Amino acid sequence: MKAPARPSFKARLRAFLRPPRTLSVTKTGRTYLVVTFGVGLGALNTGNNLLYLLLGLLLSMVVVSGVLSERCLRDLTVRRVGADAAFAREPFAYRWAVSRKAGHGFALTFSEDLSPLTGTGKLGHLHAGKEHIVRADLAAPHRGPVSLSGVRVTTTWPLGLFAKTRVFSLEGMLLVYPRRGYACKEPGPAEKGPRGEAGSPRHLDGTGDVAGLRELAANEDARRIHWLKSAAAGRLLKVEREREERRVWKLALETGLTGDALERRCEEVAAQAHQLLDAGHEVGLQLPERTLRPAAGASQERRILQALAWVGFEDADAGADSREAA
Repeated sequence: MKAPARPSFKARLRAFLRPPRTLSVTKTGRTYLVVTFGVGLGALNTGNNLLYLLLGLLLSMVVVSGVLSERCLRDLTVRRVGADAAFAREPFAYRWAVSRKAGHGFALTFSEDLSPLTGTGKLGHLHAGKEHIVRADLAAPHRGPVSLSGVRVTTTWPLGLFAKTRVFSLEGMLLVYPRRGYACKEPGPAEKGPRGEAGSPRHLDGTGDVAGLRELAANEDARRIHWLKSAAAGRLLKVEREREERRVWKLALETGLTGDALERRCEEVAAQAHQLLDAGHEVGLQLPERTLRPAAGASQERRILQALAWVGFEDADAGADSREAA
């Protein structure tokens, strides 16, 4: 999760004018209202007391539904846990933490408000005094920073007639990495590393191919003793293996790319970096405005993905950094 970004004036105005609760009618609720309206017309036309009693019962259930659903949404505390890694156009795990001081909550649905993220998380029953983690599979349509303004909590409890929603204002930002796809091109030759398939005889004691046998010296590790050859030779022989040297690649993102070409190139570079890092090599990245030095490991892959996710959104990144500094 990146530092919170200041929402636009339009988003702040819309949040200011938004009512504290919103209500929508479900499919079952529409049928219920039509039946209630029909019973009301029948009662007015016929003057039948039984129909008046039935109409009062139906209307009282609407009031009861509103009161109980409001009790579900009161006293809630919601915080955004977020995602470990979000990739564009593929589902990723997302979490919210919710708790309440007293009472119970039922049939709660969680989603991000006013964001392009799709997907919801559901919680059937919320106990009081204990924080629950709600998990969901969300999806983002594109890479880059996604501004988050709030969390929507909706309940249809108790009758499923209406969906009442409360929005918790929680500003934040989710950085979406490029989609994990296939690399159609080879990454090119390595900048540094052994040439060809031959190993270097000066770099032994590794975990590569067998280079030969020699007598075990004093205080050396006995786990590499070749016991069969040692028994035949009558002395302890140690297996020497070539040291696997890491190769170094420096991937580059060409300047001047926009639109779909930029997205495709970012996905391709991300796929190449993943393949090379997974093989144990060191990978660097050359971008139009910054450079990542070659390194290996999962942390380097995360740095490369973050750098690719910000390509084309440098203004938003600079704005967030300036606010952090302030």
